[in-house]
Amino acid sequence: MTFTLFPDARLALARDSLAGLSVGDALGSQFLVPGRHAADLAADRLPPPPWRWTDDTEMACSVLAELAAHGGVDRDRLALAFAERCEPYRGYGPGAVAILRLIRTGTPWPVAAASAFDGQGSCGNGAAMRVGPLGAWFADSTTRAAAQARASAEVTHAHPEGIAGAVAVAVAASLAARARLDGDRPDPVRLLAAVAGALDPASAVAAGIRRAATLLGRPLPEAVAALGNGSRVTAQDTVAFTLWVAVTHLSDYPGAVRVCVEAGGDVDTTAAIAGAVVAAYTGVGTPGGVPDRWLAAREPLPEWAG
Repeated sequence: MTFTLFPDARLALARDSLAGLSVGDALGSQFLVPGRHAADLAADRLPPPPWRWTDDTEMACSVLAELAAHGGVDRDRLALAFAERCEPYRGYGPGAVAILRLIRTGTPWPVAAASAFDGQGSCGNGAAMRVGPLGAWFADSTTRAAAQARASAEVTHAHPEGIAGAVAVAVAASLAARARLDGDRPDPVRLLAAVAGALDPASAVAAGIRRAATLLGRPLPEAVAALGNGSRVTAQDTVAFTLWVAVTHLSDYPGAVRVCVEAGGDVDTTAAIAGAVVAAYTGVGTPGGVPDRWLAAREPLPEWAG
């Protein structure tokens, strides 16, 4: 069934997803600090606020600002926004800093993105980590979500796997937001199958998502062993795991974040991706949604994020 999604509704869905992304990012980053353990979060012993967000949130804010202002992604404009707003102390990787510096100093984004890793382009998880709100924005069309996610990824990630990771997360968030509007929780296996179906079936990201569907209901260590936990900082090592978490805990945002923290690895990014997808479904301040006190503990977002 088709339906009309008005701009205010798109923005509300995307903002909820951004809240889930940014809280997951900020809280997850607290557990990269020595002396903090997953058991603390499981026992509801939260780190003291404010929880500072990282590059995951900063770039996601640029994506949402682009959508709010223009309704879609213009790659030239988004590339420049990423470059001009980059604050390296937020935790950007050296490869991302180099690409954004090139763009900021006048190098066309296709050249800058293709320069990474001796011309192979980046297959990192950076394009996936920032795209959840875009997927929620396009809750009415997974086709548009996939196309716009590709455009948002290409400005920094020329490698097909880096792009596939962004498309997968956007489609998952689109489906989650659509399910929220429909008032029906989707079947996890079918949701993962729909995400994998939006990708090149030969891609490693697609293969990981298909593998994730076979691991539903399995213990966390088994899933991490098979799917990764982001410790390699690649889309292949991150996206399938985060979607496994998201579909397992689609109505339990705190539970999704706790699983990411328990899994270790690139915790801020895995919690950001899973959190963005889950919050597209649950919203904020609802039963199972982003807790109000977690949102209050997160560092405020930049004013320009809208």
